[in-house]
Order: sequence, then C-alpha cells, then structure tokens
Amino acid sequence: MRAPNWIGDCVVAIASMKAIRQKFPDAEITVMVRPSSAGVFAGARFPNHIWVEPRPAGIIEWLGLARRVRQARFDLAVLFPNSFESAAMVFLGGVGKRIGYSMDSRGWMLTGKVRGEKRKVHHVDYYLALAQAAGADIANPSGSMEARPADRDNARKPLASEGIPEGSRYLVVSPGAAFGSAKRWTEEGFAAAAETLGSEFELSVVTVGSEGERHSAERVREIARRPVTVLNGRTSLETLIGVIAGSSLLIGNDSGPVHIAAALGIPTIAVFGATDYRVAAPYSPRGRAVYEPVECSPCWLRECPIDHRCMTRVSAEAVCRAAREVMIA
Repeated sequence: MRAPNWIGDCVVAIASMKAIRQKFPDAEITVMVRPSSAGVFAGARFPNHIWVEPRPAGIIEWLGLARRVRQARFDLAVLFPNSFESAAMVFLGGVGKRIGYSMDSRGWMLTGKVRGEKRKVHHVDYYLALAQAAGADIANPSGSMEARPADRDNARKPLASEGIPEGSRYLVVSPGAAFGSAKRWTEEGFAAAAETLGSEFELSVVTVGSEGERHSAERVREIARRPVTVLNGRTSLETLIGVIAGSSLLIGNDSGPVHIAAALGIPTIAVFGATDYRVAAPYSPRGRAVYEPVECSPCWLRECPIDHRCMTRVSAEAVCRAAREVMIA
C-alpha cells in the first residue's frame, strides 16, 4: 500500500488499510510512506513492513525506486495518493494488480480504477472506496490507532520538564496548519478557549506542532492568562502521538494532530473555515467540527485573499461549547 503524503491523510487512511488487512489476513502487507509521516504507523498492527521512502530527487532515483518495487515482487498495490508518479511506480515495478483513483491521466496504468472526487465525500469514505475495490468489506470501518507505551513514556519527559507530572490532566492546543494560513483559527481564539476550558476542567495547557509553527504557539502563550507549555518542534511524530494520547482534550485546526486525536479516541475539537468540515471533520464520536457559515467558505485556498472572515467569526465560546459536549459525553 502506498500511503498518502500528509500526516492527517495517513491517519484517515487507516480505516481503509485495516479493511484490506481483514480481506487478506495471511498476506505480507507493506506500507510505503514518506519519512515525515512514517510515525503514524509506528504502533500499527496491520502492516508487516513499513517501507520509508523519501520523494525521489530526479528521474534516476525514481527509476531506481521502480526497480526496487519490481524486485519486491508485489502482487497487489493500493495507491492512496492520486499522483501520476505513484501509479507509474507500480506499473513499471511490475505489480500485477494496481488499484487507485483514475485521475491525473494515469487510469491506463491501473487495473482497478476507482472514480470519485476527494472533496465530495468524507476523506475516510474516499479512502474506503479503495479498500472496497480490493474486495474488502467496508461496512464497519475502524480508524482507531494506538500509542505505543514507549511513545507515552517519551511524551512524559518534556511534559515533566515543564512542570506537568505524570497523571496530570492537560489540554493540547494545535494552532498551526501546514497547508497554509487560511486554515488557521486566530491565536486570540485559541488562547481564550484554553483559558476558559483549562480553568473549568482544571487542565494544564500544552501546544504542539512543528518548529515552523512555534510563532503561533508563542503568541498563544503570550496572550493567554494561564501558563502555556510550548512543545512545538520538541517532539518526534511518535512522541507527539504519545503526548496527544495522554491528553484530556485537543483543540486545533484542520491538521494532522486533530486527526491523530480523533483516531486515539481523545475528545477533539477542530475549527474549520477554508476547508470543508463535511469531508474532513474528526472521524470520531468524541469529535466535533466548529465553523461559521460564510458565503466564500469552503474556498480550499492556502491564503485568504480578503479578510479571513470564516475564521475570525468563530468565537471562543462556540469552541468551548463543543468541547463541553465531548468532555462530558
């Protein structure tokens, strides 16, 4: 199975991958994944092997990858990315059965063509269609994931160093979004929600994300009238999963940490604006999407060309109301 490229997409593909495992219980299953997303599958039980493969730098490296795929003698490939390159890799790699979405002029390289548009159905269902094309039963999908004990242990170290000892309850805030600023709720909103919920439920507040998103996290810490621990850039993806697994609540934008929290069964609040909550909301009974209907949303743009009204109109109180629902349920 060729995994998606983004962390969040890898998480929402888990339900499909599990269904494929159930269809082929005795098969040797390999998941090929980019280094930045490999940690998603660190605790997964459905693959036999994780093939971590950076994006080839040029045609020579790309042909070398196709040669290594041929040497592995795979019988079936399920392609979660929609790229031409992923289909060409397994086509030239001699894989007999090749399942994927028929787009990007690659349909002729597929033996199992799936048709559909990613922005029309929930991403979990979009990926489940690939499992169905492989003959899997998708009636009762499970997109749950687990944090390894080692990752939970590693998560306690940076928390303890910031005065949050083992057994303490904490709220995780994820104010970044790799896709672009149009997906980001305001730092003022995150700070206000963290203040209210932290006080109400007696939770410490922790921010997570990449080093590149540290500025947003530091801004949340600066505004909030409550101590905020900034872990941005201080954890691997595996340790991040451990941090989220130990939390009592996560609030974030439409991004990887939100989908990780939902898959771990953590109460999860996701703020939506530029992207469509109907296709990317947390896939969990304990997840909620918060959004403010405006005429230009969803636009799917990386940067807002006007006044970012889809996000600035989302109130901290709306987020807090949704959080109370999932915290008390």
